[in-house]
Amino acid sequence: MNNKITYAAALALLCSATAAWSRQPSTRPAAVDEATAKLGEEFLSWKFGLFLHFNIATFNGQEWANGYEDPLTFAPTNLDCGQWADAAKAAGMKYAVLTVKHTEGYPLWDSAHTTHDITAFKHFKNGKGDIVREFVDAFRKRGIKIGFYYCAPGNYDNQNGNKLPEGKPSLRGMPPEAQGDYAGFMKKQFTELLTHYGPIDLIWCDQYRNLLSLDQWYEIKALIKKLQPNCLVIGNNSHDFKETDIHSYEYPIYKNENGYPPPANTVPSEVCDTIVDCGNWFWQPGLDSHIRSAEDIVKVLRMCNERRANYLVDVGPDRSGRLAEPFVKRLKEIGELLREKAKDK
Repeated sequence: MNNKITYAAALALLCSATAAWSRQPSTRPAAVDEATAKLGEEFLSWKFGLFLHFNIATFNGQEWANGYEDPLTFAPTNLDCGQWADAAKAAGMKYAVLTVKHTEGYPLWDSAHTTHDITAFKHFKNGKGDIVREFVDAFRKRGIKIGFYYCAPGNYDNQNGNKLPEGKPSLRGMPPEAQGDYAGFMKKQFTELLTHYGPIDLIWCDQYRNLLSLDQWYEIKALIKKLQPNCLVIGNNSHDFKETDIHSYEYPIYKNENGYPPPANTVPSEVCDTIVDCGNWFWQPGLDSHIRSAEDIVKVLRMCNERRANYLVDVGPDRSGRLAEPFVKRLKEIGELLREKAKDK
């Protein structure tokens, strides 16, 4: 018997079995408490959400800003969170998630723990604005659930449109004051977010396993639950209930079936995606020509819901601070199509 052939055959069999196992439906571990399980089922009733990427990257043609962009470039001329919320409601969306801090490290609220925040945006309300407050009030007024996206520390320099200035230290996606204690700083900012704005339905954390240890992430997640027990926590792309309350799939990373839960999925999940076919999260000029059809969005939404997953679709506000009219029109068309299909049932 040829040992090389035997080994190759065995390896092929093992790889095949491993691939098949990885696509099996997940089962909820006993470690998930009853209250979280109940919240997860309620989450599934939301079905469809609006993702809003908006920060200094919007004004600098970037996807990942690095924190050294000129804060004076952040200058929305007509910011209108009510318009965002009206568009979400017209589309039939039940929740919305705003990037309250992305890779640039600038929080969209006045954080007591840094000056690298919205107060540096002097061309927006003279540095006295609070976009988090405007977002919360507008969406809550229209009965839409509230979620906050927060980007954990990571390696974002010289990628997706930004260039680290020569001689400058990397900020790792955080304010300068966070250096040396990322987890401690995140705890301070989550405390602000979860004590200043009333009940928050969802915390959506990106890159949580980049530079944080798992133990640090567990501590942060426990703090969120302590501050607001009814707030769900999503760790982006996690399928481990120790790390996330909802299994998370970022479709644009894969652009194939691996970007969705398996057909026989049994656990509460979410798929995030973009309304444009080129995968941009932040608004840029020219994206109007890449808007996906209402039929395509509704088709994917229904597929996700059938697989026990919500569908969170990103529409980035433009430099005026509003959703551009072509996107508003498409969201309205999506809502109309959903209502038509509901009548056909």
